[in-house]
Amino acid sequence: MTESLRGNFPLTKNAVSISKTDTEATSKNLALTIAEAALDRKAVEIILLDVAEVSYLSDYFVMMTGYSKVQVRAIAEAIEGQVEIDWQRRPLRTEGKAEGTWVLQDYGDVIVHIMMPREREFYNLEAFWGHAERIFIPNSHGTGG
Repeated sequence: MTESLRGNFPLTKNAVSISKTDTEATSKNLALTIAEAALDRKAVEIILLDVAEVSYLSDYFVMMTGYSKVQVRAIAEAIEGQVEIDWQRRPLRTEGKAEGTWVLQDYGDVIVHIMMPREREFYNLEAFWGHAERIFIPNSHGTGG
């Protein structure tokens, strides 16, 4: 059986690492698209966490705050719409949209957390992933309420 697996395969360690780099760049661009869509709906405190080196779950987490259940849902819908237009992708899974206090959207390589202030402060995911590189989004440090 192993005889059929022997052969001259073109993949090398370098080819795999180049592919990983391309994937991470694509993930970062998707995360930036998500951040832009969130800004359009006035999300604040938007942070991208590069978790690729510290987690197998995804390459990026995108964290943000909305100040009402209506705003949290609107941010989630804006993200879904923009990602579908720009990337022809829909989330693999969405959780919390009905409650509207913390919506999680799983795009595989990028996971989105849209939280109200109380949830964001209580769960403090940024501290849990404190060893991940942070990318702060300009113009997202407003106040609301």
